[in-house]
Parts: sequence; structure tokens; C-alpha cells
Amino acid sequence: MVKVMVQLYPVIPATRTEREEQRPMGRNRERYQQLLGEWHDIVRAADRMGIWGMATVEHHFHSEGYEVGPSPGLLDAYWAAITKNVRVGQLGYVMSAQNPIRVAEDTAILDHLSGGRTFVGFARGYQSRWTNILGQHLGTRATLSPSGSPEEKMALLSEAERAGRFADDKVNREIFEEQVDLVLKAWDNDSIEAKGRWQIPYPYEDGIDWTMTATKEIGAHGEMDEQNRIRRISVVPAPLTPEHPPIFVSSNASRETIEYCGPRGFIPTYFSRIERASEYGQAYVDSAAAAGRNYALGQNQALVRWGNIAPTMEQARQNVIDWDVDVFRDLYGGTTPMVFDEANPVDSVLNSGLWIIGSPDDVREQYVDQWKRLPAEYVVLIYHFAQQPAESVIENLEMFMEHVKPALDEITSSYGG
Repeated sequence: MVKVMVQLYPVIPATRTEREEQRPMGRNRERYQQLLGEWHDIVRAADRMGIWGMATVEHHFHSEGYEVGPSPGLLDAYWAAITKNVRVGQLGYVMSAQNPIRVAEDTAILDHLSGGRTFVGFARGYQSRWTNILGQHLGTRATLSPSGSPEEKMALLSEAERAGRFADDKVNREIFEEQVDLVLKAWDNDSIEAKGRWQIPYPYEDGIDWTMTATKEIGAHGEMDEQNRIRRISVVPAPLTPEHPPIFVSSNASRETIEYCGPRGFIPTYFSRIERASEYGQAYVDSAAAAGRNYALGQNQALVRWGNIAPTMEQARQNVIDWDVDVFRDLYGGTTPMVFDEANPVDSVLNSGLWIIGSPDDVREQYVDQWKRLPAEYVVLIYHFAQQPAESVIENLEMFMEHVKPALDEITSSYGG
């Protein structure tokens, strides 16, 4: 069975003219408040219709009103309180700009609040405006993962620019992996120490003078030494889920991500064309098998798709104009390898390979074709809510569950997805 996840990108609804005249739209109190209420309605509806997971994004400083998502954990906690079955989580915490101890604490508490109905998403951070600012004390710079960038995009860069891009990517990946490792250590161990970008304790060599001497008798083993100095810390609480909740890693599909996720059992979440995602499907299986983790092709992998199901293809294309083109042109066209052509706005969106649109039959046929190439266990459906109205998002989810999911379930039934 395919596990359906929904990622709602919090777009404050407005025309391009309104965004110009009422700037900054990202701080519009009334429209964000309206968005928030309707957002919860979608989450409740998803819970009723059997959606596996609900997610949102971490982005900061979006003054334009696109993807206003600075605090996914707070939203997850509220969603856990108003639902009974759906899992809640993020795609994901940008770990190159986060405090890993706080992430470990927040996600563990969320796991308890939800009764174990949670998942955790990690991402590396590709938007320099906020990743560089919030990650400055770690030395982070945003990355577009040059090894995963189209050749024509890289060809436009000078040799120095390409070298800088690869250098930033290397540092970003090192920080990301170190931070994620620290989250896992905090979840899985009664006490931890660290001597990297984070020192635990701080200062590491001296330890911390701690006058609560009872810690020596009732705290974690080894937390306090005989000189009453803290040498380790205990990150509390532990997650409710044995070991830890499922971990998703957002990626545009790259060899480095596959080689990182496979041995750890992390779920690569492909924001990429099917050609690229399918290329790495078997590579993920192979890298996991080398570490003793056995998956069928597509198992423990996720494919991300935007889209729209409408009565006709013509109506679906109009919906892309109404709900997706502005975001694609202004945000994705300026921050990702995606290319926008003002003369062909809808085709620019569709040519990205990340949108599937049309009638129910059209959409089912396209999904089946892609799942034959990579029978992913998870599908992540993204909607630009509330640029796309709440009632339309709910209708799209209902049609996906009725017309598309059964066909994908047949394809993935071989491994019990």
C-alpha cells in the first residue's frame, strides 16, 4: 500500500498586484489568520480520509508571502491534538541551521503528544537568505547541491563560481550530517558527549561546575564526575517510538544523498523528475543492502509531486495558472534550478517534471507510468495552500485517494508498502 503524505506550503493568498501594493504580504495578520484556520480544516479532512501523514515546511523571512513556514513543530503539535490517526511531521527541519539538541527535544515531545503518530524530516537548506543567517554560528552556507543541478545551469557559472558552489555544498553537508548524528545520539542514549562544532559539555575539557550534587546519584550514569563537574548530558524525554520515528531526508536526488540515507535506513524524499529519481532507486537499494538493510525497489523511498486533478485537462491547466504560476516564477525560478519562461508559464511549470495534472484518468495514468519506473512506498502531494483554496485541496485529496491510490497500491503490493 502506498503511503500518502500531504505537504501544505503556507502561501498567503494574493494576486501579484496585491503583493506589490500591500508589501510585505508575509506579515499580513488577517490573511495569515484565515490561512491558519482553513489549514486545520484540511488536516482534519485528511485524517478522516486515511492520509498517512501531514507535513509542512521550514522556511523563514518569506516577506513575499510564499511558503510562510517558520515553525513546523508548533503546527505539528496542534495537528496532533485535533486528529486521531494521521501522522504529523516536517519536510523538514533544516539541520545545517538548527540547534540539534532542541530538535531532538521538540520531536521527542511531539512523538509523545501524538501518541507515536509522528515522523521527522531533515533537509540541508538551499535558500541563502535565511539559511546563511540562521546557520551563521555554525559556518553554514546554503547549497543547491551542484552534483544534482542541471548541466546547463552549471555551464552558466564561471569556474570560480562552480568551485565556490562545491565548497559551500561540502561544508553544508558536513554540518548537516554532524547535526543529524547528534539528534540520533540524543534520542538513542541516556547520556551523550560531543566534541565537534558542538561541545558537550562546554567547555569540553573543563566540564561544567554543577552544584546539584544529587545528579551524581540519580542522574544519568557518567553525567557528573567525582569532582562535581558535568561531563555528559541527558536529553529528555526519549521519543515514545522505540528507536525513533521514521526519518525522511529531502533531496533533489543525488549520489551523496543515496549513499548517506541507504545505510541508515533514512527515507530519501525526491524533489526531482522521475528520470533522476528512478536512476537512484536501485542505487538506494544497493547502498542499504551493503549495510544489511534489505529493501525492494522503491521501498523506503518517497517521490514528491505537485499537481491538480480537475474535470478536464483544460481546467487543470487553468488551475496551474491561478494557483502555481506566481509561486513558480517568483520563488522557484529565483532559488532553484527550475527555469521559468514568461511566454509559456504553464508549460514552464509542467516541464519541471514535478507536476502531474489533468482529469482523474489523466492523472492516474501519469502516476502509474512513473510508479512503474520507481514504485515508491511514499508519495508526497504538495499544494500551494491557500493560493489554492482549501475546498479545492480537499477535493483533490479525495479524488487522489479514490482514483489514483488504488492503482499505485497494486504496483507496490509486492513488498507490502
